[in-house]
Amino acid sequence: MANMSKKKTPSLAIWLLYLGLLWFDSFPGLEAATGKLASIPGLYVFGDSLVDAGNNNYLPISIAKANYPRNGVDFPKKKATGRFSNGKNAADVIAEKFGLPLPPPYRSLKGALKGQSIPLSHQVDDWLSIHNEVTGKLRPAEAQVHLSKSLFIVVIGSNDLFDYYGSFKTREKNNPQQYTRSMADKLKEQLKRIHETGARKFLVVGVAQIGCIPGNRDTESDLHECDEEANRSCSLYNEALVKMLQQLKQELQNSMSYSYFDNFKSLQDINSNPARFGFTEVTSACCGSGKLNAASHCQPISKFCPDRTKHLFWDRFGHPTEAASRTFVDLMLSNDSQYSSPLTLTQLASS
Repeated sequence: MANMSKKKTPSLAIWLLYLGLLWFDSFPGLEAATGKLASIPGLYVFGDSLVDAGNNNYLPISIAKANYPRNGVDFPKKKATGRFSNGKNAADVIAEKFGLPLPPPYRSLKGALKGQSIPLSHQVDDWLSIHNEVTGKLRPAEAQVHLSKSLFIVVIGSNDLFDYYGSFKTREKNNPQQYTRSMADKLKEQLKRIHETGARKFLVVGVAQIGCIPGNRDTESDLHECDEEANRSCSLYNEALVKMLQQLKQELQNSMSYSYFDNFKSLQDINSNPARFGFTEVTSACCGSGKLNAASHCQPISKFCPDRTKHLFWDRFGHPTEAASRTFVDLMLSNDSQYSSPLTLTQLASS
């Protein structure tokens, strides 16, 4: 970032929960209609460990791995694939809903990287390679239809906020408003690059209440309060993100459609009324150790909850259980517009 100011700005690929690109080798003629949901020919996912299918396995320097038990205890064949979950993540569930196969990690097809994270800009570089493969296999008109009808998912931002609160120097140089606006601006640059390749439908997921994940709660208090300072920065970023998406659509002369999913509100509502969503435990991690199971990350020797369907969080970092991922996706697809704007995921797919 040589042309940037001296202030530290977010790279959208920072800290402990590393990023990856997932993709489906799905072309017209292979798509599957699924009940009331529109058929989509492809699903391309850009993001962090919330939607990673195992790209972390191919980052030799990274210590953030999930390719060992207890991860995957509820995945088919009880296999730990590199997903930070007991089972499937949100990208998997979306694929299922639209009748598409589960995603392979992109790095499993291209080999390991010398690094500990994959910045979003590099994920977009990878997408350009995939784009060339797609357009090389199809006639121009077919490629245009495939890209315009496919769904492009972006789940990113939490790591940058973790980094912000983990770095005194960063907080000294940037106030929360400056930092979160810069995050949104950097994301806008990458969304433009993706759009230039023919992408037209975007699902963009906002940042959840990272102050309420097990590892950020007050373990010394009986109430286990959330870190509200961290939550306020999440709100600031989401506000900047919503404004950026509105501006981007105008700049692109309405040639893109999008669904913004309010992950902050969804988690807030689940925390406020767990029973309504089928959960009984929303403060502690299912897998870990110590208070709230948040003293260490999920390991083969960790204790884990017997009923994962009742737990919101899988680990101390706030990765959701498969049950939670399914709940979030159901809210994305729901006609209840309080969580999605300007379109729900169902409306976006059929637009």
